[in-house]
Amino acid sequence: MRTLPLVAVLSLLAVPGTRTAQALDPATRITQYAHSAWNVADGTFAGSPNTIAQTTDGYIWIGTNLGLVRFDGARFVQWNPPAGERLQDSRVFSLVGSEDGSLWIGTGYGLSRWKDGHLTNYAGLSGRIEALLEDNRGSIWLARTQIVDEMGPICRIREGQLACFGDADRVPFPNALQLARSGDDYLWLVGYSELSRWKPGTSEIYFPNRTHRPEGIALFQAIATGPDGSTWAAMKQGTAVPELQRFSAGHWTEQRIPQLAMGGSHVSSLFVDRENELWVGTSLSGLFRIRDGRVEHYDRIDGLSSNSVLGFYQDAEGTVWVVTSAGIDNFRDVHVLTWSMREGLSSESAESVLPSHDGGLWILNDYNTVQKLKNGQFTTVLPGPGLAGHVSTIFEDHAGRLWLGFEHGLEVYDHGDFRAILRENGAPLGLVFSITEDAEHHLWVRDSAGLDEIAGDHLMKQLASPAISTGYILTASADGSVDLGLVDGDLLEFRNGDVRTIASHESGNTSQIRDLLADPDGTIWGTTVNELIAWKGSTRQNLTTDNGLPCDGIFALVEDESRAMWLYSRCGLIRIARDELDRWWSHPNDRVRTTLLDEGDGVHPGLTSLKPQATRTADGRLWFANGRAVQMFDPRHERTNPIAPPVQIEGVMADGRNYSPHQLLRLAPVTRDLEIEYTALSFVAPQKVFFRYRLEGRDVRWQEPGGRREAFYTDLTPGKYRFHVVACNNDGVWNDRGAVLNFSVDPAWYQTVWFRLFCVLFIALIIGMLYRLRVHQLAVAMNQRFDERLDERTRLARDLHDTLLQTIQASKMVADDALDAGANGARMEGALKKLSMWMGQAVVEGRAALQSLRSSTTERNDLAEALRRAAQSDLIPASMSVSFSMTGAASEMHPIVRDEIYRIAYESIRNAAKHSGASRLEIELRYGQDLILRVQDNGIGIDPLMLNTGKPGHFGLQGMRERAARIGGRFSVVSSAASGTEVHLVVPGGIIFRKAPSRGGLLSKVRGLFARKS
Repeated sequence: MRTLPLVAVLSLLAVPGTRTAQALDPATRITQYAHSAWNVADGTFAGSPNTIAQTTDGYIWIGTNLGLVRFDGARFVQWNPPAGERLQDSRVFSLVGSEDGSLWIGTGYGLSRWKDGHLTNYAGLSGRIEALLEDNRGSIWLARTQIVDEMGPICRIREGQLACFGDADRVPFPNALQLARSGDDYLWLVGYSELSRWKPGTSEIYFPNRTHRPEGIALFQAIATGPDGSTWAAMKQGTAVPELQRFSAGHWTEQRIPQLAMGGSHVSSLFVDRENELWVGTSLSGLFRIRDGRVEHYDRIDGLSSNSVLGFYQDAEGTVWVVTSAGIDNFRDVHVLTWSMREGLSSESAESVLPSHDGGLWILNDYNTVQKLKNGQFTTVLPGPGLAGHVSTIFEDHAGRLWLGFEHGLEVYDHGDFRAILRENGAPLGLVFSITEDAEHHLWVRDSAGLDEIAGDHLMKQLASPAISTGYILTASADGSVDLGLVDGDLLEFRNGDVRTIASHESGNTSQIRDLLADPDGTIWGTTVNELIAWKGSTRQNLTTDNGLPCDGIFALVEDESRAMWLYSRCGLIRIARDELDRWWSHPNDRVRTTLLDEGDGVHPGLTSLKPQATRTADGRLWFANGRAVQMFDPRHERTNPIAPPVQIEGVMADGRNYSPHQLLRLAPVTRDLEIEYTALSFVAPQKVFFRYRLEGRDVRWQEPGGRREAFYTDLTPGKYRFHVVACNNDGVWNDRGAVLNFSVDPAWYQTVWFRLFCVLFIALIIGMLYRLRVHQLAVAMNQRFDERLDERTRLARDLHDTLLQTIQASKMVADDALDAGANGARMEGALKKLSMWMGQAVVEGRAALQSLRSSTTERNDLAEALRRAAQSDLIPASMSVSFSMTGAASEMHPIVRDEIYRIAYESIRNAAKHSGASRLEIELRYGQDLILRVQDNGIGIDPLMLNTGKPGHFGLQGMRERAARIGGRFSVVSSAASGTEVHLVVPGGIIFRKAPSRGGLLSKVRGLFARKS
């Protein structure tokens, strides 16, 4: 189908009465149109309807006594004007959608115009606006009653200027009820009892077919002008039957329709549709349609919302709308028409259909009645109970004779007579299931006894077998074979006296054959409950939902004249083109493309017990029986809807707040939930309107919501977006232009570019600071290592200066003295002995220095043992007694920390041994919450000046204080000449003990430092 461009669509919508707009199929009866009714009592909309119109944007508008209602085919929405604007009266009596897109609103007290979201009220124009009309120049005409101003009953608005017409302009009555076009710039005006053909300054008053004013008052009830220019008027005088008068070529012609007076009603409205058919609304009897003298009737019994009809309207797609006192109805074309009791079927039953040779259709109803449908008329062939019980199947042979299978036999209907077919013994054939005719015009009948072959009226032979007893559906091929479908899915083929079985068990199919159809090329088609089957020779293939069928539940099949296959199924009518079937046969795993006509197209599927359930008549139309009625589809004259539906975006809701889609939308920051409502204005089958949408800036591809009319988005990021929605009508014609909504989501302060730039700069700053901090840490760590090395060198320098270097210096002095002695041998010998002694002392002191460097780190982590060895070394003179004590359980500490403590202790022991002159030395090591070291001698003490400032050139006391500070200890020295010297060191256990309760603070720093050293 070709999609119309939007410009063409708008041109169709702009003037609903133009020739380019669509029309209803006039050959379809009113009862066969698709019909919908919306009742006020059901709460679909508020207020009693008075009038209806369509605007160029596609919306249907309904004027009620409580205001305006807008309808898009799916939703009725009460119209409310913008804030600060309102109608002059809530009672809306007339509407017209003009070519410029305006909606003109006639109320009980004045006229208003709604266009582009703005309402304009025409102040000073009083009275009830009874009718509105747009002429071919775009002027708006209105008829008024209940006038309180000085202006006339007929007014015109042209190019925004208001002009009213009264007596001076030859308007013949003070109140005008109706308006209609007359052509040649004339208007038809209807008063309470008069009819006038008028234009400003000229007026002709008409009393149709009356040479003088009749007794009593003739009431003109309605008027309408058709596309051919003729005018229809309805009038009634007293209790007489309403008259219809047709004005054409300057003359009136009277037509009396007695049905219009049903129930004593009168004509309330007239309407001429685009096919020039006259619709008549009555006050009590529903509506009538008149065409070429044929009168059709439709009222509340048929489904009309009320028998009181107020008006008609035809929209751009041809749908006819009816306003009644209780609601709104519409009538529209469908692809598949239905013949039921309303169209002449004898009962609410249709079990089988069969074409007749004269172009008609045989219909088997309720097992008892056979009717013939031809040229829209039904005739009955077999009324009431059958001659041999209920009819079980029907068949027409090549000669046009009708064969009827019954519960108890077979009869042929020929030239108005029934004749029974009997066996040689005079017995009937029994229950007949199906009948077919082969290429030699022999009939094959499957009955309860088996399979019979009949030539003329004579039974030729009978076949019976267990396989035949399980088959019920017969078909005949052009090549002379007859095929019987079995309940287990097999096919029996009878050809030239031979029988063969085409089995299906190897493919796992055991479903009963429901229907059979033979193609001219020898292909046999069949259906089961789940599939379409094709047999070519002995090869069978199955087409199922896996290959693209829209549903299972296949009832019957038939081919159209293009050899496309039509399947009558539980989901509707499925069409498969012949080239698709050929492609599927060559590639059985491929999916076929199908077309589905469903309930929205008028299909009402159902399964019957009798065959055939589907057939094709000589005119190419396809017929189906659904058990309740007969349905027909005409592939030759398929009427499609070419109008692509206008698409509108109706509303936007973001986080519970409503926005107008017509304003420039800027949504609040951090919008979580966004809902966009959209619609497409097609009223032929709104349930078959499908949508596609895409949010540019979010969606990568088009979304397929089907018929849903809302789009939902959550957590949209800040930015600009473009929402684009398109739609197709019931026949798949797409409006690809669709509707567009542009909007933006504002960023929160933390989503702005400046904030993001700030974050980038801040992160860069943090990274830079972290980098500088790390560089600083590495520099500090390196400097600490350098400091430690320097400290160690300083300590070594002190040790060497205080011991080894002094000894070496003394040795040098002895050597110098020996050299000065010259040849004095005795003095030389004494000097050498003293030099040897001093050199031995240097060796001992050097070893002691090395021992102090390595003893603690080369032994296991035991401070007490290291101090005990130091107290027992050669460092201690023989004249000094040493006592060592340890209290508490030893706790593990880092070797470096232990070394620092050991070196403090060692230096204290060495100083006492070398300088104190003490006779007793006490060493105490105490483990507890803290570690306490005490070294005390009873020697001569330390000079107070040296205690505070240290001995020049010596670094012992200074080194001990530095070591204690490095490990967080408290170091003190107490000395006097009377009591000797006491060295006291307290180191917090929480810092140095590895298993201490607290692991933070300085310990972490020390361990980190030690880890880096390691």
